[in-house]
Amino acid sequence: MFKWKFGSQKQSEGVQPEHVTAILEEGVEFEGKLSFQGTARIAGKFKGEILASDNLIIGKGACVYANIEVNSIVINGEVIGDIIAKEKVEILAPAKFKGNIKTPSLYIEEGAVYEGMTKMDSPKQQPLIANNPTVKPRLEV
Repeated sequence: MFKWKFGSQKQSEGVQPEHVTAILEEGVEFEGKLSFQGTARIAGKFKGEILASDNLIIGKGACVYANIEVNSIVINGEVIGDIIAKEKVEILAPAKFKGNIKTPSLYIEEGAVYEGMTKMDSPKQQPLIANNPTVKPRLEV
């Protein structure tokens, strides 16, 4: 059995209470496919797949084993799986993340653990220096 709690959020994780639309509470375990609108917060245990066009917060003490595709994600707990974030990924201490990340913006706070590979694509995909006529490489002789 799982329980959703609507309209509640701890201020300590940088999101105002009125902005969180769903919470998977601490002590709750859920397995499956999760999709949502707005910002969701996971504080319990989740295993499966998370797909949403909005934002996800993984709370301290949470254990998430999932492939995740969201707009942005803030990780405070433990996550194992791959992440695709359209806007940004933030890994805050004491978080532990193991997996691959694809995002245009990545922030890892000192004290957080990250093991994996990252692919960062800018939204405007600038050409490499060698292929960009506006950038002149410096040659030292």
